[in-house]
Amino acid sequence: MSMNGGGVEQPGGRMTLADLVRQETVARMSEAEKLAAAREMRLYFQRPEQPGFLVSETEAGPLVPLFTSVEGLALFAGACAWASTTVGDIVELLPDGVRALVDPLGERPFLLNVEALREVETTEGRNLRDDGGSGR
Repeated sequence: MSMNGGGVEQPGGRMTLADLVRQETVARMSEAEKLAAAREMRLYFQRPEQPGFLVSETEAGPLVPLFTSVEGLALFAGACAWASTTVGDIVELLPDGVRALVDPLGERPFLLNVEALREVETTEGRNLRDDGGSGR
């Protein structure tokens, strides 16, 4: 047996204990809680010469490739200047109409739902104003 992410890796590629705990925790979260937690995730990207994002023009429109690890970025772009920030910052900084593709060469690439994350931010801001800033 080997340790993997704090859990015990089972023969035959079964889920580790850490994976099971993480899955159960996420399953009990509301959609709003999941989106709020996602905003804290750190993502990595190729750093352009000027502040901002390197935007790729695709047939489906402008796209920014983002990565959950520096290693994933290196597989995609090779040795390059890079930067990282949270999903929350990306949501605020990404221009309208530009989509974000996370881990394009990974096992499970996905489009970041920037609109849903912006909606959570707007809702949270309203909640803070409604309760005098206490967050309750």
